[in-house]
Amino acid sequence: MQAAGWRQAAAPRTLSGAAALPLLSGIVLVATPPALADAAAPPRPAVRETALGILGAISLCHLLNDLMQSVIPAVYPILKDSYALDFGQIGLITFANQATASLLQPVVGYFTDRAPKPYSLATGMAFTLAGLVLLSFAPSFGVVLAAVACVGIGSSIFHPESSRVARLASGGRHGFAQSLFQVGGNAGSAMGPLLAAFIVLPNGQRSIAWFAVTALVAMTILTRVGSWYQAHLVEQASRPRRAPAAGMPERRVLRSLAILVALVFSKNVYLASLTSFYTFYLIHKFGVSVQSAQIHLFILLGAVAAGTFIGGPVGDRIGRKYVIWVSILGVLPFTLLLPYANLLWTEVLTMVIGLILASAFSAIVVFAQELVPGRVGTISGLFFGFAFGAGAVGAALLGVLADATSIELVFTICSFLPAIGLLTYFLPNLEPARRIARA
Repeated sequence: MQAAGWRQAAAPRTLSGAAALPLLSGIVLVATPPALADAAAPPRPAVRETALGILGAISLCHLLNDLMQSVIPAVYPILKDSYALDFGQIGLITFANQATASLLQPVVGYFTDRAPKPYSLATGMAFTLAGLVLLSFAPSFGVVLAAVACVGIGSSIFHPESSRVARLASGGRHGFAQSLFQVGGNAGSAMGPLLAAFIVLPNGQRSIAWFAVTALVAMTILTRVGSWYQAHLVEQASRPRRAPAAGMPERRVLRSLAILVALVFSKNVYLASLTSFYTFYLIHKFGVSVQSAQIHLFILLGAVAAGTFIGGPVGDRIGRKYVIWVSILGVLPFTLLLPYANLLWTEVLTMVIGLILASAFSAIVVFAQELVPGRVGTISGLFFGFAFGAGAVGAALLGVLADATSIELVFTICSFLPAIGLLTYFLPNLEPARRIARA
């Protein structure tokens, strides 16, 4: 597999005599300039077709995984009443779930980069199943914490490896594959609270166990995906390895990754301000009903899902750096106008903001994967984990700020976050190298 003129090394032990740069606590970066690519490499195999069946299966499982993840905050009212919890303990539940779901992802990705585990996808879903069943029958608050942490572990195993499968099945359409995979997660996050409202809230905590059926369905699908993944690894191992050569300096790669992390921070914290406080903003500023505010939130989430899907294929066509430019910095005029708009223009602006801003993530992840080829799991885990963590921490801090000041001030301050998109200027331009590699 070749991306942006870089050559992939399977593991550090294959790099005898090669120039290898240690990166991100054991990531090995091996690069080949585009001009040397064709001279050093054996003839490239024919371009593979996109495995749409595998992409559809992994996107569906992403939907099911994130659906089950989103059930947890949706049942907070039940847990609060059942265990007489205060808001600090509710915060601990969120922390136990998000910490395991976020912080473990890069670790899982790093180890699976070194030794891919095709059936770890189904294993991760088994953790989620166990966590949901444990949560439904938890006798104490401590067991609740253990249960939600177990669900988070399942998510941390699922995301890095499933992102790798999406890339392997892409047939070179990496942006399209990442977008299709990611939009499944967005759909699941939107559906989870809805299903919780109709299933768990009327039937009580024990009914959370019914979602174990969803986990079993996902495990069945992921076992089949694991078989495809295993066969792909066997075939990949039979191909001749290509000789690496010197390439982009490590300092430049690290700087580019830091910029991408900053862009993810600006995007996810702003989206956290919308998804967490948009309904309160509409009710407080315009006096709309709770039902009307929920409908507005549903429309916003629909725009976010559409933007997530659009960003990847567009990046494949025009270049990912351009998509990042437009998605982050291009949304700035709309976010600056939002705090001063009336209700009608608030509706229009939030749809535009959600659509444009959400298109960045797939492009950012694929761009980072091309910066560090051969470390798809580590990079995917790093960016998915950081995205979850930044959104969770951002929502908590913004909530404190809203309590201390006002919800309007929160939206005004957050409106400047997309200005961080100016950092995109300092990203390397990988597109010429990528076009040469495809030639």
